[in-house]
Amino acid sequence: MSIATTTHSDHDLQTSVQDELDWTPEVDSARIGVAVADGVITLSGEVHSFSQRVAAKTAALRVHGASLVRDALSVHPTMQRPATEAHIRKEVRNALSSAGDVPHTVEAQVDAHKVILTGEVLWDFQRQAAERMVQHLRGVYTVDNEITLTARPSAVNTAQRIKDAFVRSAQLDADFITVSVEGTRAVLTGRVRSSAEKEQAELATWASPHVTHVDNYLMVQAS
Repeated sequence: MSIATTTHSDHDLQTSVQDELDWTPEVDSARIGVAVADGVITLSGEVHSFSQRVAAKTAALRVHGASLVRDALSVHPTMQRPATEAHIRKEVRNALSSAGDVPHTVEAQVDAHKVILTGEVLWDFQRQAAERMVQHLRGVYTVDNEITLTARPSAVNTAQRIKDAFVRSAQLDADFITVSVEGTRAVLTGRVRSSAEKEQAELATWASPHVTHVDNYLMVQAS
């Protein structure tokens, strides 16, 4: 690929990301800068909450051609009286205890405006649910999700069953995805057409009852 073509593609991707941020009501796009180099998108600037930070990154990943988004955003709330650590701790505890899909094994620590989630759960969707419950709370600037999955036995047909799940999915082209499994760790390689397809492949892999780790090395190659 020539330098001129690369520059043109980066410029087009930058414009598309900026347009998508403008189209996303959850974020203030005027406060977010977008840079693209060799297909890698970097978001910078300030947002008012962690939930806006998540929404901005999600919006960038929706754009056709987006493969990697680096989050350099910082959170600066506009409220005159920011939430205290005690208030954040109480809100986090209430949010987790009221969530039907978050087991009681999940624990949370609050360090200033950072929430650290720990504990063990049976499924990845429970781990993701815990993060979603706290990331929108007032005063939370970042979330470190250190929740792990409980140990489970391996199975010789795990890779084939994951591949079968890909074949069943209307969102995935299984012909271009390779699955390898060692113990309870699954590795995805190959190529997909979008970041959404990459995410869907990972979600389908986490659904296996014999997987505790997923390494997603799928490359996004937009057609």
